[in-house]
Amino acid sequence: MTTVTSTPPAAGTSVAGTPPAATPPAAGTSAAAPVSVPAVPPATDRTYDLSVTTQGPLYPPSEIVDENGDFVVIGRINRPGPDGGTLAHWGSAVVSAGSPVPPFGRHLPYTIVRELDQALAPEDAATALYTLPLPLPCNNYNMLFAPEQRPDAHAVERPSFPLHQAPIPDARFEDGLKVREPIRLGQWVKARGQLEVSLSADRRSAHFSFAFTGLIPDSLYTVMSLREHDLDPDGPTRPGPLGIPNAFMSDQMGMAHYRATLPNPFPEAGTPGANRVINVIVLWMSYQQNYGGAIGHFGLGGDIHAQLKLQGPSFAEFTTIA
Repeated sequence: MTTVTSTPPAAGTSVAGTPPAATPPAAGTSAAAPVSVPAVPPATDRTYDLSVTTQGPLYPPSEIVDENGDFVVIGRINRPGPDGGTLAHWGSAVVSAGSPVPPFGRHLPYTIVRELDQALAPEDAATALYTLPLPLPCNNYNMLFAPEQRPDAHAVERPSFPLHQAPIPDARFEDGLKVREPIRLGQWVKARGQLEVSLSADRRSAHFSFAFTGLIPDSLYTVMSLREHDLDPDGPTRPGPLGIPNAFMSDQMGMAHYRATLPNPFPEAGTPGANRVINVIVLWMSYQQNYGGAIGHFGLGGDIHAQLKLQGPSFAEFTTIA
């Protein structure tokens, strides 16, 4: 396994894969024959550390709310930028559910209720986490996540529920619910995940292998693949699962593993029909059920809740073929 790192070259050296600058020959001598430098082979494997989050796209700002209905955001925070623009930097804050909502593909500064320190204050760590109500607030992404199973998803109305009391279909108390206590922010942020990506020898597929600690114990999770056109304002594609079946269970200690192999997930840029995987999102399933070829019925905090992901578009170092 190769872990890709980048370090600046020491004085007098060159960037890896680039020959040092040529030195003119001394007077009366002849120039040495050119040296052939082999090309750097394309990447075939790499490991990544996932970041804890509560956010999918930037609208809704989070897939978790507090008891007041405000978004608990760990992810990219939209703030005022120069010349009236908007800048998004990774951070943590409680964001008002009354924040302005721009058209899909555009961004406006969030209305910040209060900032959250990286080391959570005790009162913030104790915040109980809730699902988003339906229809989703602050939403400009009108994607149907399960068009065959739930074509009426946008018409459903439901209140917000504490995560541990989400309405699991057909569940009865006597059936033995495993998650019965409130899930709090201090518990949520303990999640850790590492991903290894490796290409097959023929470069026609890629294998994704995950290891997790600190997840919500005894819970059902899924992994979503985000592709480059999933958030394209001119024609968004539907986000899908990373592998089918893609459900996995955390154990009583919050540990888990998951693996999947995808055909040609990283086609060369510019290839007709190319739609590269650019991120992966690990989702806690508040309804505790899997949806086959869909990641959820309502998405974005209605029944799935992002807990781990990469902070930005990734996997540019990989190329696969059909």
